[in-house]
Amino acid sequence: MSKQCYATDSPFEGIIGYYRAVRHGQHIFVSGTTAVDPNPSTQSSPQILFPGDAKQQTRVALEECIKAVRAMGGRGPEDIVRVKMFVSRREDCLAVGEGFREVLGKGNASSSGVPIGAAATMIVVHNGFIDPAMLVEIEVDAIAPE
Repeated sequence: MSKQCYATDSPFEGIIGYYRAVRHGQHIFVSGTTAVDPNPSTQSSPQILFPGDAKQQTRVALEECIKAVRAMGGRGPEDIVRVKMFVSRREDCLAVGEGFREVLGKGNASSSGVPIGAAATMIVVHNGFIDPAMLVEIEVDAIAPE
C-alpha cells in the first residue's frame, strides 16, 4: 500500500506544512478544515468566510472536506464515517450542529441513493483557533471503496 497526499491553496497548509488529506489504502484522513477563502488569502493574510456565522462556516468546511475525499478517490459524503467538530464558542454548538445535519446528517442520501451519515464528535475549544474569526474546524475520516 502506498500513501497518497492532497494539498490545496489554503495558506495554513503552507504556513504549517501539512496536507489537506492523506490516503492510505482505503482510508482517507482529512485535516482540520476551516472556512478559509482561498481566493484573496495569502500566507501573511488569510481571509475567513462568513465571519460570525458558525453554521455557514461549518457548511463551507464540510464541503471542503468532501472535496478532499473526492480528490483522494472517494465518492463523496457517503464515504465519510467519522467527523470531529471543534467549536470556539459554546453558544455556536447548535448552529454547527445545524450545518452538520444539513450536509452530512443521517437521513440525507447521496445522488446515487447511498445513505449519508457519520459518527460525530463536537468539542468546545477554549481560547479558539489560530485566527479569531474561525468559529469551527472540522476533521473527517472516510473509507473509499476498493
